[in-house]
Amino acid sequence: MDQEKKSGLFQDFPAISTKEWEEKIHADLKGADYEKRLVWKTPEGLAVQPYYRSEHLENLPHMGILPGEAPYVRGHKIKNNDWEIRQDFEEPDLAKANELATNAISKGAESVGINASEVESKDNLKSLLNGIDPEKTPIHFIHGKNYPELFGQLCELHPSANVRGSLNFDPLGYYLLYGKFYETADSNMEDAKKLIHSAKKDKPGFRVVTINGQHYHNAGASIVQELAFSLAQASEYLAGLTKKGLSADDIAPFIQFTLATGSNYFMEIAKFRAVKLLWASILEAYGISDPGLSKINLHAVTSNWNKSVYDPYVNMLRTSTEAMAAAIGGVESMTVNPFDTSFKKPDKFSLRIARNQQIVLKHEAYFNKVADPAAGSYYVENLTHSIAEAAWKLFVEAEEMGGFIKAVEKGFIGQQIEATCQRRDIDIAMRKQVFVGTNLYPNTSERMLDKVTPTAKLTDLSGLRQYRGPQAFEAIRMAVENHEAKGFTTPKVFMFTFGNPAMRKARATFASNFFGVAGYEIIDNLGFTDLNKGVESALASGAQIVVLCSSDEEYADMVSAATSIKEQSPSTQVVVAGNPKELIEKLREAGVDDFIHIRTNVLDSLTHYNEKLEIA
Repeated sequence: MDQEKKSGLFQDFPAISTKEWEEKIHADLKGADYEKRLVWKTPEGLAVQPYYRSEHLENLPHMGILPGEAPYVRGHKIKNNDWEIRQDFEEPDLAKANELATNAISKGAESVGINASEVESKDNLKSLLNGIDPEKTPIHFIHGKNYPELFGQLCELHPSANVRGSLNFDPLGYYLLYGKFYETADSNMEDAKKLIHSAKKDKPGFRVVTINGQHYHNAGASIVQELAFSLAQASEYLAGLTKKGLSADDIAPFIQFTLATGSNYFMEIAKFRAVKLLWASILEAYGISDPGLSKINLHAVTSNWNKSVYDPYVNMLRTSTEAMAAAIGGVESMTVNPFDTSFKKPDKFSLRIARNQQIVLKHEAYFNKVADPAAGSYYVENLTHSIAEAAWKLFVEAEEMGGFIKAVEKGFIGQQIEATCQRRDIDIAMRKQVFVGTNLYPNTSERMLDKVTPTAKLTDLSGLRQYRGPQAFEAIRMAVENHEAKGFTTPKVFMFTFGNPAMRKARATFASNFFGVAGYEIIDNLGFTDLNKGVESALASGAQIVVLCSSDEEYADMVSAATSIKEQSPSTQVVVAGNPKELIEKLREAGVDDFIHIRTNVLDSLTHYNEKLEIA
């Protein structure tokens, strides 16, 4: 189509200025607060505007940079967006770990992360890597008793300089979690120096120091905190190693960042772009001479924080969007955790699905074909800038305290993350943050108690607490299942629906979701026209909780029903679905025990009901 015909398509649509858009928005708001109604305040404290236009790109300092150009905000790949499909295995048994790894490689994994904690000799390592060619398949050691010794054994077994992979050597990350170093801070920094010297000499494609940024994410940190504290950790390594005589040029190529990829899709895409920009800035401050060495090596791992025990197949959907965000954000490698890792050891099915999620993204959805596919998006580019700016500010705060170790010692990092956790926990309790199948839309017939098996050993973890957002709700429901397993009946909730069909249905649906989250048995009804028959049915059901479901106005008609239920069964909890303010006092006098509505703290309320029903 020539330019003249193209122009003709849009000649009837005059350009609309931002001013005109804003005037129209303000008119439609009819006096409502623009900031409160339309500007999204993220957990990171960022203000996301309701729309972005091309003019919003004009003052962003990273615009105009091409893929492959420093500071690499658009990545260092020019022709594509390819990444390494990696699969990790926690299995400590050498033979079993080898079997899992070789099977994964034969089924499409391009690299493997393996547990070397039981490797005590060169022969052990040989057994672990039996049938795996580290020149063709990068090997990532995710656990090890002595990383310098392990790397030495690897160099003896496979002397080729073409061997690629990484060591999860991260004494600062260990200090963050356990409050202590592998040995001492200085000796561990000396180990890092030796590892870098050895890698530079024998294995230039091997990353020997890892920044485990996913620890922050899996402790409930915000995206900004994850980036800022990961960079503070990396800066601490740079500071310690340069004091020992290494240069930034020596250090940078041998550091790997491992960040989580969460469910906040566009924010996560922007996060992976922002960290590239910030890492390049830090290396510049440390005097790196070759900008090409400031290319970050970025590994992504799907979030543990948002994975649920209940309705676990939803975890597949979560990891799919997380993997998509990491791919679009331009990572070098990625691990998709199996959907069932939150409650048991992964099996063949879950491992296969996790692996195939990446394979589909790469080979069927072609996410690897275009360098920096998010480039030019008004929204993503602005998020990239906002995240980078906020993360840098927090990073500088940690640096001004004396660096990462001092920030941990002073409690700054823990306090910052704990404050975020508290806000997030409240949002989860109020269902502002939804975990489908756990705190909303539960499958009430599902039973998980017998399917949950311990997957972690007890440790002396004394630092940053790792947890999952859905845990508190899961604990309530597990208690109900345990109550049932001991021979007690599952609590029953009767929906006493009356009056306006639309309102009674809506409120019965809300109440069913509310109590279903705890695993209570829900007894729904089509609706009663005779209140006496409704009372009779409610009492005959043997339900411990009866929920009145109607419109605010018609709750006045149900006062007598509440009184009747309480007179005949004082122990029955009578609950109103809604918040009919003008009738609350009258309903309470009639015997109504509780009111549940959109502003109710669901977690606190269900905890109260479990206690009331003597469910330990």
